[in-house]
Amino acid sequence: MAIYKKNIDNLFYIFITSHLLIWTLIPSLTNHNLPLDTIEALAWGSNLDWGFNKHPPMSAFLSEIIYSIFGPQDWAYYLLSQICVVVSFFVIFNLAEDFFENKIYCFLSVLLLEGIFFYNFTTPEFNVNVCLIPFWSLSIFYLWRGLKNNKILDWILLGLFAGFGFLSKYLYVYLGLAIAVLLIYFIYNKKLNLKCLVSLIPFLIILSPHIIWLSENDYVTITYGLMRTGSEEASILNHLKHPLIFLLKQIGILFPFLLMIFILINKLKININLNDDKLLFLLSINLIPILFIFLTAFSMGAKIRTMWMTPFYISFGLMFIYIFKSQINFEKMKVFTSIFLVLFFISPILYSYVSISKTDKRTDFDGKNLAKQAKEFYETEANGLGKMEYIKGNEWIAGNISYHLPERPRWIYSSNEVYLCNKDMKCLKYK
Repeated sequence: MAIYKKNIDNLFYIFITSHLLIWTLIPSLTNHNLPLDTIEALAWGSNLDWGFNKHPPMSAFLSEIIYSIFGPQDWAYYLLSQICVVVSFFVIFNLAEDFFENKIYCFLSVLLLEGIFFYNFTTPEFNVNVCLIPFWSLSIFYLWRGLKNNKILDWILLGLFAGFGFLSKYLYVYLGLAIAVLLIYFIYNKKLNLKCLVSLIPFLIILSPHIIWLSENDYVTITYGLMRTGSEEASILNHLKHPLIFLLKQIGILFPFLLMIFILINKLKININLNDDKLLFLLSINLIPILFIFLTAFSMGAKIRTMWMTPFYISFGLMFIYIFKSQINFEKMKVFTSIFLVLFFISPILYSYVSISKTDKRTDFDGKNLAKQAKEFYETEANGLGKMEYIKGNEWIAGNISYHLPERPRWIYSSNEVYLCNKDMKCLKYK
């Protein structure tokens, strides 16, 4: 019961600060090179556009902002990832204040997320999934504020963050479906008027440049996304196998989280009152996206890659605490705290062990030396071509060279060889 006597806000800030520092420092100290997806985002950022061959542009925009401030400092991109995570924690904590009178429940709603490895072990790699987390959580926050207060500003902010979410990764569409279902329900039951449709204005304004880019580039990102699902593999078995694999993986991912819940409560007793708008909201924004992605796997026979689920569970702690609030036994807080601390510290320890002990990972790649060799080659062979301003190649090899060179040549996609080019696109084949 001692935790009641402490300032919950201070404990929360200590927690998110500790999380940010640990998960920025650990990969900074144990990795020799940035991960693949981070290098990929930086490659895109060196030659910004409204879309790229694999994804929409938000991860490139954010990484480019960090590069413009810090340059090629690896720790800055690990920090960027953790900013995305702790901003989401902060948003969920503040959202929970509308659902609970006692802030201990708000705190627990966030602490439980340390039991999901999407919010610790996998976060050092800044990518489209991590980029999506804050916009997913902010959309949920302003959707609730809109439903609760029906203010124009809240609806505008919902549209703004929905647009940013969609520009992060198309998987945002699954949250978008949940938002649409909720709005239709509230409008149909006369609990909301059409003022909510104002959110479409900022959403469409933000999205329109990307839509134009898509139409000019043969919808390449959509094609890539469909290819990644493996849905082109025609097999009736896939319509059962892939959804089953998806469900089993989610159970495994959520096991530590569910263990923490089990420790907190006296007995498993679920009371569902669908007349409770708060509960209906939480069930909808948490379960509808998962239901639709499961239906995607079932109907298309598509593979749902584990990391795609990264943003889907960001408000799971809030939902479970709201459902089991009356059954939480605070006499078990010491046991819960012990389990939380084990998970909180074992995850960075395991990450450090894997990073140090295994030497064949992308993060062991000698990108600096590769960039040095490429520069020496260009200076030797250029014969008056002038400064290297462009590099053609795949995101990994060419992206590493671009990131590690002080002049940072702008990246252009090429599937095989690497070419080093001047401003007039006169190029030397490097690899």
